[in-house]
Amino acid sequence: RIFVLGIGFFTLCFLMTSLGGQFSAKRLGDSPFTIRTEVMGAPESRGVLRRMSDMLEMLMKRMDILARLENSTDFHKGDEARFPLDRFQPAAGLMERIQAIAQNVSDIAIKVDQILRNSLLNGKVMEGRRDQCEVPRDPKYPDCAGKVEWMRARWTSDPCYAFFGVDGTECSFLIYLSEVEWFCPPLPWRNRTAALPSPPPLPRVQAAFQSDLAHLLELVGTGKESLSFMKKRIRHLAQQWLQAARRLEQKLKGRQRDQKHILIHIGFLTEESGDVFSPRVLKGGPLGEMVQWADILAALFLLGHSLRVTVSLKELQSHLGVPPGRGNCPLTSPLPFDLIYTDYHGLQQMKQHMGLSFKKYRCRVRVIDTFGTEPAYNHEEYATLRGYRTNWGYWNLQPTQFMTMFPHTPDNSFMGFVSEELNKTERQYIKSNKVSSMAVVYGKEASIWKGKEKFLAILNKYMEIHGTVYYETQRPPEVPAFVKNHGLLPQHEFQQLLRKAKLFIGFGFPYEGPAPLEAIANGCVFLQARFNPPHSSLNHEFFRGKPTSREVSSQHPYAEDFIGKPHVWTVDYNNSEEFEAAIKTILRTQVDPYLPYEYTCEGMLERIHAYIQHQDFCTTSSPPLPPKAKSPAMQSPPSPLALSPNATHLMWSPSASRDPHAWPPVDSLQVWVSETRHACTETCRQRGLVCEPTFFRFLNKKEVFLQLSITCDSTEYEMNHLYPAVAENVHECYLQKEPLLFSCAGHNTKYRRLCPCRDYRQGQVALCRDCL
Repeated sequence: RIFVLGIGFFTLCFLMTSLGGQFSAKRLGDSPFTIRTEVMGAPESRGVLRRMSDMLEMLMKRMDILARLENSTDFHKGDEARFPLDRFQPAAGLMERIQAIAQNVSDIAIKVDQILRNSLLNGKVMEGRRDQCEVPRDPKYPDCAGKVEWMRARWTSDPCYAFFGVDGTECSFLIYLSEVEWFCPPLPWRNRTAALPSPPPLPRVQAAFQSDLAHLLELVGTGKESLSFMKKRIRHLAQQWLQAARRLEQKLKGRQRDQKHILIHIGFLTEESGDVFSPRVLKGGPLGEMVQWADILAALFLLGHSLRVTVSLKELQSHLGVPPGRGNCPLTSPLPFDLIYTDYHGLQQMKQHMGLSFKKYRCRVRVIDTFGTEPAYNHEEYATLRGYRTNWGYWNLQPTQFMTMFPHTPDNSFMGFVSEELNKTERQYIKSNKVSSMAVVYGKEASIWKGKEKFLAILNKYMEIHGTVYYETQRPPEVPAFVKNHGLLPQHEFQQLLRKAKLFIGFGFPYEGPAPLEAIANGCVFLQARFNPPHSSLNHEFFRGKPTSREVSSQHPYAEDFIGKPHVWTVDYNNSEEFEAAIKTILRTQVDPYLPYEYTCEGMLERIHAYIQHQDFCTTSSPPLPPKAKSPAMQSPPSPLALSPNATHLMWSPSASRDPHAWPPVDSLQVWVSETRHACTETCRQRGLVCEPTFFRFLNKKEVFLQLSITCDSTEYEMNHLYPAVAENVHECYLQKEPLLFSCAGHNTKYRRLCPCRDYRQGQVALCRDCL
């Protein structure tokens, strides 16, 4: 009897659950993102209610029969003392409750019938329209029919469609495709209030330099070792940041600056990307990226912009207004941010969850990209056709939207970071307390020391060697016994070690980190290995897959090219005699602490201010397309370029008009022709200039070849990251067909390239003299 009662109760629960499922998840895409009254009124649901009522009534009758049969048995008559009558009271109570539930279900069925009748009467006209929707044939919307066909087959593939009201009917497809997306024309019978133009934006708030970093520390948040590291760095450099902000404020002399709403999404710290950095902060892991992000946060905040900081995918979705689902639909409202600073991980997450809105808003994105992304790898079609496709490229952004740690290539914007500056007292202290026989090895991981015994033995003849290698229980076997290993040191203790040391020596890895600049700023000489042949994605595993063909000639090319001797020595470590001779010379050399201006707090503030005020990738006009055939009466406009007085290059003509909003200013332009084995980057640098990719549009004309006295038997427009260029042996000239492929990088023995160069501010290679 107890078993039968249990089965009955379980059946009741199962039926109620089934009914709830009919209500809440009639279609695949309905739950948990939609609520629709038409499902409640559907004939299937009314049938379920009736069947449930009938089954409950049958269950009640059977239990009643069971009870009567058991009351009449001899077994119960003989054992009333052990089985009193109140034993059956729970069963009787359960039957009464089942009967009440059955009656309620019956009442619900009647009410559903009434609701359905009323809804059918009230919505008859609308339903008629819904059933009669046809795909419009409008030449202004050529993709409409194809999109509707896709929606018919796939609308349940992502719950976000149901979130926007798609329910499988033709009209819901057309409403979505015309009002949420933009592939179909608006339906004439729809309420047009939703499609009215947005109200004009509110007046811009003027940005004001900040004088307190406390609020920024709150914005950064807690919960990760990496965040704690960044906050410690911001606090440590707070006074230098504040002093630099005051100096820049005086330099700008009250210039009006719009406050930007900026989202900072650090994608590599999200759990979805693995967050491999946070657990390694205390174990010698790479800190360069976190140093840079901490400095970016400080600079943006001090410049007076409104910031939001996220290190989780959930927060990113919330801030962007991502609809629930799998990311196929646009954002639910206009993007509330003027700029988004992220990295490659964050870029992938945004594309995955923003749907069509990603293409619409990607011009607002700035990608913090440690090693850079060259145009040949950035253009998806070209990269695929020419073998430049990698795991990190192909985004079709403007190349200057990528922001690098060092000025690798002018194709990208140089973001940088800061190193600590010394005041006069600190500089004097360092000069008087240097230990001339003390060397510190660059590298916190034991693997960096492996195979370096020969160099260490030579160095040990002249200097006391110190290391900062991480270890848990015992000394790493790769570190020789004569090395004084301090283990991992906090940043300020590491700085103190550098202030005592004479030499900071690198063994080839890590590439291009912040530590060598910190060492030079603390009065050390930096000694590094020359790579022969240079390392690149073509011959070295570390660079393989990175979206650049850049050839790295040493461990730290910036230190080699922009600082050089006596602060930086680059030697062939395979030549023991050259290595030993360099150490002897360094011992006799006296150097003062040196820090390039672009790596000071003021230099970084100046650079980011200029980018925010002048870089606009959403309204930039495209370069002129290849010319069509012209009638003899049509004349080309005069070239704004003129031959220089010494006839070596072209420059902006004094008589040519200037766009006052152009940035960089066009009068900083010089046009030079490269040698066959030189990229434009090298061509400009040899002349004390910097290649400026935004000027390529002024060079991409046949007239420019004529002005430079270059003979062109033929001129073709093609997609090639080396164009515009000339193949001199055959007198063939080539112009660029795809603006995204304008590139300062790249060379070929066949071509001499036309290179746009500009001047630059002393110590600030990212900005021309009049760019601030």
